[in-house]
Amino acid sequence: MLDLSARQRVYVYLCGVFLTALIVGDTIGSKLFTCDIPLGFTTLHATLSAGAIWFPITFLLTDVINEFYGSRGARFVTFLGFFMAILAFIIIYVARKIPAAPFSPVPQAAFDTVLGGANRIFIASIIAYLIGQLIDIAIFQSAKRLTQSRHIWLRSTGSTLISQLIDTVVVGYIAFYGKIPNANLKQAITTSYIVKVLLAVGLTPVIYGLHALIHRRLHIEEAPADAERVHAVNP
Repeated sequence: MLDLSARQRVYVYLCGVFLTALIVGDTIGSKLFTCDIPLGFTTLHATLSAGAIWFPITFLLTDVINEFYGSRGARFVTFLGFFMAILAFIIIYVARKIPAAPFSPVPQAAFDTVLGGANRIFIASIIAYLIGQLIDIAIFQSAKRLTQSRHIWLRSTGSTLISQLIDTVVVGYIAFYGKIPNANLKQAITTSYIVKVLLAVGLTPVIYGLHALIHRRLHIEEAPADAERVHAVNP
């Protein structure tokens, strides 16, 4: 068994969940679906990517990592996710180029239809992801410094709302521009962002729950604002 400290083990687990949500979200992102979301005063008719459900997890975990491992720790997992997304893209591309056997339960045409449509999604996602993540990390650290490490909900929700707006617009236009009517594209971007806002607000208790678990139960200290040391990597 590896001789890892509690701080290192938590960092590894957080990175593992982060990477899983990112890669799976990219892979299933080409599927669009519609749903009605009751908001009390009205009903939101949303057009969403299946991947959009899981991407907020990455921003949630980025904030948790940022809180306990500093901006350097958050950037580390951000760039790790970026390169793993590229690796996943290459693996899927190579798999598509291998001809399916006549008796394959998944024929070549079906395989290409499902995973081939993800090409633009992957490119759009990794570009938007990198931009959004770095903005999220910078805003979170600025807010943490200004609030003197108080008001977790403010820096977490604020950084997520701004970064998710940029992420949603960038990924929407790169992935779907010219493939679906502009009216539908704008609707998809708008409704997708609204849903992400609702998720960001709804996940605020999760932020506090994870913070309490890591800090109070596992006795891991928060990193100061703009920390330069990644405790998980360099104990």
